[in-house]
Amino acid sequence: MNFFRGVMGGQAAGPQPSGAETIQKLCDRVASSTLLEDRRDAVRALKSLSKKYRMEVGTQAMDHLINILQTDRSDSEILGYALDTLYNIICNDDEEEQDENAQKQADDLGVQFTDKFIEDPEHVTLLLTLLEEFDFHVRWPGVKLLTALLKNQGVQVQGIILVSPMGVSRLMDLLADSREVIRNDGLLLLQQLTKSNAAIQKIVAFENAFERLLDIITEEGSSDGGIVVEDCLLLLLNLLKNNSSNQNFFKEGSYIQRMKPWFEVGDDNSGWSAQKVTNLHLMLQLVRVMVSPVNSPGASASCQKSMYQCGLLQQLCTILMATGVPADILTETINTVSEVIRGSQVNQDYFASVNAPSNPPRPAIVVLLMSMVNERQPFVLRCAVLYCFQCFLYKNQKGQGEIVATLLPSTIDANSISAGQLLCGGLFSADSLSNWCAAVALAHALQDNLTQKEQLLRVQLATSLGKPPVSLLQQCTNILSQGSKVQTRVGLLMLLCTWISNCPIAVTHFLHNQENVPFLTAQISENLGEDERLVQGLCALLLGICIYYNDNSLENYTKEKLKQLIEKRIGKENFVEKLGFITKHELYSRAAQKPQPVFPSPEQMLFDHEFTKLVKELEGMITKAVHKSSEEEKKEEEVKKTLEQHDNIVTQYKELIREQDAQIQELKEQMSSMSSQNEQLQTTVTQQLSQIQQHKDQYNILKLKLGKDNQSQSNSQGDASQVNGLQTEELTQLREEVEELRKQHTLLQTQLSDKDALISTLRSETSQTAEGSAASDNTELLKELEVLRSQIQSQSAEINQMKTERQELLRRADAASSDAVGGSDGSSDAAKMAELDSRLTAQMTETEKVKEEAKRLSESRAELEQQLASANSTVAILQTEKAKLQTEVQESKKEQDDLLMLLADQDQKINSLKQRLKALGETVDDEDDLDARDQTDDDDEEEDEDEDEE
Repeated sequence: MNFFRGVMGGQAAGPQPSGAETIQKLCDRVASSTLLEDRRDAVRALKSLSKKYRMEVGTQAMDHLINILQTDRSDSEILGYALDTLYNIICNDDEEEQDENAQKQADDLGVQFTDKFIEDPEHVTLLLTLLEEFDFHVRWPGVKLLTALLKNQGVQVQGIILVSPMGVSRLMDLLADSREVIRNDGLLLLQQLTKSNAAIQKIVAFENAFERLLDIITEEGSSDGGIVVEDCLLLLLNLLKNNSSNQNFFKEGSYIQRMKPWFEVGDDNSGWSAQKVTNLHLMLQLVRVMVSPVNSPGASASCQKSMYQCGLLQQLCTILMATGVPADILTETINTVSEVIRGSQVNQDYFASVNAPSNPPRPAIVVLLMSMVNERQPFVLRCAVLYCFQCFLYKNQKGQGEIVATLLPSTIDANSISAGQLLCGGLFSADSLSNWCAAVALAHALQDNLTQKEQLLRVQLATSLGKPPVSLLQQCTNILSQGSKVQTRVGLLMLLCTWISNCPIAVTHFLHNQENVPFLTAQISENLGEDERLVQGLCALLLGICIYYNDNSLENYTKEKLKQLIEKRIGKENFVEKLGFITKHELYSRAAQKPQPVFPSPEQMLFDHEFTKLVKELEGMITKAVHKSSEEEKKEEEVKKTLEQHDNIVTQYKELIREQDAQIQELKEQMSSMSSQNEQLQTTVTQQLSQIQQHKDQYNILKLKLGKDNQSQSNSQGDASQVNGLQTEELTQLREEVEELRKQHTLLQTQLSDKDALISTLRSETSQTAEGSAASDNTELLKELEVLRSQIQSQSAEINQMKTERQELLRRADAASSDAVGGSDGSSDAAKMAELDSRLTAQMTETEKVKEEAKRLSESRAELEQQLASANSTVAILQTEKAKLQTEVQESKKEQDDLLMLLADQDQKINSLKQRLKALGETVDDEDDLDARDQTDDDDEEEDEDEDEE
């Protein structure tokens, strides 16, 4: 202990040891001491020296400290000292060096010690094991040490943790710690752990991180919370940004709905603390991550739908129109709303219906455009409004039509401010930034919409009193020729290029002005400075569009004459070189990266993202069009005509194949239904046969029984008739009964002949329908099936009648048997002779009735057998018809195969023609593009016919 007093306590005689010597002695003490208290005191001393003598402690003591972590696991105090010491020598946050070089050296020192610590991956695994200790003095410094390791060498430490069993799960348990210090530092640790590592991000997400983080945000007060809410939001951003799997998991877990309360801002917006602004800013960024344009379209559309359904979009629009919101929050909210509605028709329609709380109420779009064209507004806010307007019109032809409609003469309201009026005002104002923003916004109203490009040609502007109005297209070219600022001219040229591209009518209107083409050629041919090169390139692009989309309706400005003009005035090579200035500009590549207009200063706001796509599409086509000769164009037109003819033939064959497919499918459905009905009929016939067999058996049994009874009764009746002298009357009665039976037999034969005629009719109808079409065959077969059903129903009724008659017959036979027994018993009694005579007479009558009923049953059985044979023959006919239909289906399939072979030959011919076109240097449109163009032409013709009818 005297040694420690010399180190820590009072002064001793003699020279004082240096820091390195003291640290060496302490390290020896840690390594050699057998008592735990001595080792603990030595580690405590190293901790106190670790900040001042960072290099020495890290160099000499690290191995001893790691050994302490491995051997003294039972003592939490020494573990805490060792972890604190390691943290001090590895962490760079506590350095207070003012010199940049010294700070850099300190950072490098932390990286070196980190590399030394993680040389053995078991050291990191040991640290993860220590984090399971609940003791505060072990867990907290362990969390800080692991965070420092991740800051210095994040990729390597992430790899070790990723392969460590339950490594990430152990760290996730930190969020459930009841001690806020450990939980908060655990958030910082997870932030470092999840940086740029998708695998760890997925593991953390599936460890229920979203649920825990959202619960912490709610407990801490959401946007009104403190720094803990900010840490949770940063961790959520790490988990979701550029991770489609986690984004889908977040959406499927209904966590988007839990974001809505974050944006419930009260009416009193006067008190916005810096922390609240930061929290809300991160929350808005979290919403944008879910609907970012860089995500897959399907995932973004699904999230947009969920945000509308849960009311999150409505809440954001409320903040958008609220008063007292800080400018940076308002700007970020506008950007967030922009991406929530981008490409979603439902969300775009809702946004169009939002009104600002003004008197009178104005649409939110109008209010935002007023900010965009106001030069006193902040630059970032104006950029955000432009982005919002672009997203509102993205893939929204309905919205594009509404914006253009506000410029047309029939819809202008002098008492209100419309979006079109604001755009025109910004387009022709003195502020070049307003000119550029208005031009780009109007270009987005025309993007990929031929109808609105043609409608905008109708817009007329009143320039000054006493002068006739001029078209918007003419006014744009007039301002362009006046030589305004570069930013204004670039904006107008982008608008004109977007307007007349893929619109021959607009090209004709543009060329109709005799001053436009000379102005463009003069601009392109001049040798101007560096700033004017971009304008020259855009002029070349505009002139190239006039060539490519020219329909040769103006004799002075046909394709061939314009190319000759370029060759004489400018030169083809010079023209192509000037056209290439656009894509070589540094701001072009920056604008092509993402849709949002983000510029460091207003002067660098030159290119629009969608316009860069247009340039990329048109540059090659215009270059080829300029270099083509008239002969090549004629050949191209001939090949195009041939292709169109082949396309028409292919289209006809396709339609024929579709019709045959539909017919085959219909026949298949009818065949399946008929097969099912046939199976049902066969099942019914089988049941009927079994029932008839049962009746046959019962009838034979009854016949045998009645034969015995009749024999006994005839013997007794013969004796009685001889006694009473009744033979003559019996013969007469029998003759009458026989006559009655003959009449019934004739009636039954008539009914049988009627049924034979019905069967003949069915057979003739079947033969006639077999010669008809497949559709009529199916109809007649269905009728025959209905007739068969009615016959089977009549058979069932007759069978039921037979059952009833059989039961009655059995009852009467039993009664007759009992009477006969009674008669035989009564013959012995002379006193009952009179009663016997009466009974015999009644028995004779009943016996004859039984005979009659037996004959009727026999005839009915024969008739049923005939009907069964008829039904079997009908079933055979149906099966024959089914085979014929199957044969027809096979023939249709063979015809379809022949047509497909013919189509394949046509496709080969078309491909060879396309290859010839490509060899000639001509761009060949795909089949979908031609179909879309034909559809557009048909729509235009229908609209013209409607206008003529009106």
